Amino acid sequence: MTELDDLEDNPGPEGQLTLKLVATPQDTNLHGDISAGWVVSQMELAAELAAARLAHGRTATVATSGMDFLCPVRIGSLVQIHTELLETGNSSMRLNVEVWILPPNEKDPNALYKVTEASFVMVALDEKGRIRTLPGQG
Repeated sequence: MTELDDLEDNPGPEGQLTLKLVATPQDTNLHGDISAGWVVSQMELAAELAAARLAHGRTATVATSGMDFLCPVRIGSLVQIHTELLETGNSSMRLNVEVWILPPNEKDPNALYKVTEASFVMVALDEKGRIRTLPGQG
């Protein structure tokens, strides 16, 4: 096996690191697991952060794609959320959002595991909450 084959077998995050946090006991569901809802909430926060930078202001989520969860998030995992702009419209942006974790007992600090990814469609809003044109689009 070549070094290139190894890279293809172990892909890494794509896009820009937008949010980095630790999963804590307060983030669990009633069974003590980190819930999918918490993960999705963090993904939306990362999408909002990235979209607001691109829109130079307020944004809102208008759509997300379906997602599959590939591995669980354990308490103490370092959660890294990456965003990548895929396309823009007149007032909208489509971003890919990926969630990767470094489990709490992982000995290799470079061993990241992909949890999920989704596409988020965000729109730029004005100060009254109405859809507005993105900078440079009008």
